[in-house]
Amino acid sequence: MSQIEILLILLFLLQTKHLIVDWCWQPPFEFLNKGKYGHWGGVRHALKNAIGTGLCFLYFTTITNTILIIIIDFLLHYHIDYLKMNINRIKKWSPLADENFWRLMGLDQFCHQICYLGLILGFMV
Repeated sequence: MSQIEILLILLFLLQTKHLIVDWCWQPPFEFLNKGKYGHWGGVRHALKNAIGTGLCFLYFTTITNTILIIIIDFLLHYHIDYLKMNINRIKKWSPLADENFWRLMGLDQFCHQICYLGLILGFMV
């Protein structure tokens, strides 16, 4: 399999994982608590994302690299979400009243995608 094929497969897997875990499988307990540092809701959300990311890479890299990918993804995902939630809270932006809420949501998603690209570039075999 070529590096381009691996890249495209990983991007597809990560996009699919992101849709499922970050959007479809995020109960209120998680999204309501991501702005409270260390709260289990935010930790659980980031952990689910990180494990999913690790599973996407598992076939393409070593177990050691996969564990490192999970740790990096957890730390990045957790802090991206924590910052987004707290910026919205501090600015008092809401989805129905403030277009900046949606700009920040877009930036949050962009940051997650850039992290995936960085992980792919950093760990492709």
